[in-house]
Amino acid sequence: MVRCSNSLIGTLNFLTFLLSIPVLFTGIWLSKQAHTECDRWLERPIIAFGVFLLLISLAGLIGACCHVRWLLWLYLVVMFMFILLLSAFSIFVFVVTIKGDGEELSGKGYKEYRLGNYSIMLQNRVNNPVAWNRMKSCLQSSQICFQFQKQYVKDNVHQFYNEKLSALQSGCCKPSNDCGFTYQSPTRWMKTGNVTHSNPDCDAWSNDPNIMCFNCQSCKAALLQNTKTDWRNVSIVNAIILIFLSIVYSIGCCAFRNIKKDNWKGY
Repeated sequence: MVRCSNSLIGTLNFLTFLLSIPVLFTGIWLSKQAHTECDRWLERPIIAFGVFLLLISLAGLIGACCHVRWLLWLYLVVMFMFILLLSAFSIFVFVVTIKGDGEELSGKGYKEYRLGNYSIMLQNRVNNPVAWNRMKSCLQSSQICFQFQKQYVKDNVHQFYNEKLSALQSGCCKPSNDCGFTYQSPTRWMKTGNVTHSNPDCDAWSNDPNIMCFNCQSCKAALLQNTKTDWRNVSIVNAIILIFLSIVYSIGCCAFRNIKKDNWKGY
């Protein structure tokens, strides 16, 4: 039976080591470029992942190429735990993001988003007052509604209703379709007097550019829709990484057995 080559696991880990360098520098670059809390949420996980790849690839490279049995054993244990962690994360993302999506509106090009359509775990996150105030501050500082107003300011009501708005534009920068407000501009709507609305977002809406619909349930739902989309994209990348790491782990196990056999032959 042909034995697995230690040079193969060494080569794969060398490629992983090279990959860790741009990942690490990307995280550092993001931390330097961030201007608001919106920009700062991602660089720490990227830096941590880059450092992990750097260390684990060095351990696998040295262990396989220099026949350091204990280092290769440590490499395999850590790699196995990491594979389990990624698998658990994939399952978690699938369970949390299986529910929720925008609702189609008759005669409208955009969708509307309702908080109750998303998983309870995600709802609890945005319903936490402290957490939501931080997220709301992030959205306000990003000036998403200012850009929204600037982009569609020349639209008449019919043109506006046919626009393909993003989730955050629809949920945070305009009132719900349930309210029946009169369109004046993308971020300015006239409330109808003495009309009761079953949707609490109608009372939460304000033409004040600092308030808009940032206190609305629809804004929370729109943020969850973005989170769901991002997590689904991450899960695809995660699946690719899992396949690659599983192959590397299998080859690493062969390399470990080779070292063990060589040690026995030395006696």
